[in-house]
Amino acid sequence: MGDLCVGDFVDALDDAYPPRFAAEWDAVGLACGDPDAPVTRVLFAVDPVMSVVDEAIAEGMQLIVTHHPLFLRGVHSVAATDPKGRIVHRLVSNGIALYSAHTNADHANPGVCDALAQALGLIVVRPLVQLEGEPAGVGTGRIGELAEAVTLEQFAEHVSASLPQTHHGVRVAGDPQRSVRTVAVCGGAGDAFLSAAAGADAYVTSDLRHHRTQDHLAADACALIDIAHWASEWPWLEQAAAVVRAAATVRGGTVVTHVSTHPTDPWTAHLGRTN
Repeated sequence: MGDLCVGDFVDALDDAYPPRFAAEWDAVGLACGDPDAPVTRVLFAVDPVMSVVDEAIAEGMQLIVTHHPLFLRGVHSVAATDPKGRIVHRLVSNGIALYSAHTNADHANPGVCDALAQALGLIVVRPLVQLEGEPAGVGTGRIGELAEAVTLEQFAEHVSASLPQTHHGVRVAGDPQRSVRTVAVCGGAGDAFLSAAAGADAYVTSDLRHHRTQDHLAADACALIDIAHWASEWPWLEQAAAVVRAAATVRGGTVVTHVSTHPTDPWTAHLGRTN
C-alpha cells in the first residue's frame, strides 16, 4: 500500500479542476496544510466554516476539500481574533489541511454545473457560456434537456426532490403550466448569465435578485427556478470525492472519503407564504 500525502490529492484535484480555469479574482488551491503530510481520510464540504472543521476533527480527517475558498481577499493577519483566523488555528492545531476548488471547478468539464445537471436528470448539451481560449465544453453553466417535456410546476417539484432540503426552498418565477424541456443550470450565483439562459425553457440557479428577475420576465424570457446556493453546489462533492479515490488507487493506496451532509446554507428559517 502506497503512502498518500496532501500533495498527491492536490495534484489530482488540480488535474481535474485546473487552476487556470479560475476567475482572476478567485483564490483556489491549498490554503492551509503541509503538502507532505500523510492523508488517509478526506472530508468534502461546500463551505470552510467552523462546523465543517469540527466535523473533520470528530471524524479524524487530515484533509478538507471545499468548493468555497476560506479567503477571497488579502489578509494581514490570521490571528484567532476573527472567525477566519480561528478556523486557521483550529486546522493547524489539529493537523488538517484545507484545499478549495471554486470557479475552476465551476468551469471544468465535468465540474460543478455538470453535477447539478446530473442531479436534475438533464442530458448536457453544452456550456451556458464557453470559457474563452479553452477546449469545447469548458465554461460557465450548462444547457441540457429533459428526457421528456413537463410543466414548470412539475419540474420545480422535481428540482425540490432532487436536491438537499434547505430553509430557502425552491422559488419559481413563470407560468406554472408552461412546458419545460430545455433547461439551463448554473451552480451558485447565476444572475449574471440570465441573458445567456433566456432561450431555454427554464433556468435553475441561485441568488437571483428582485430587479434582474423582474426585467427578465418582462422580456418574455425563460422561467426561473431559484434554489439555495449551498444546495446547488452540494452535488459536486461526490464528484470531487471520486477524483480523490481514483487518485489513491492510481498511487497504490486507499483513502476514506466522506461527503458532509451538514447544511451550511446560512438561512435557518422560512416563514410565511402567499399563493
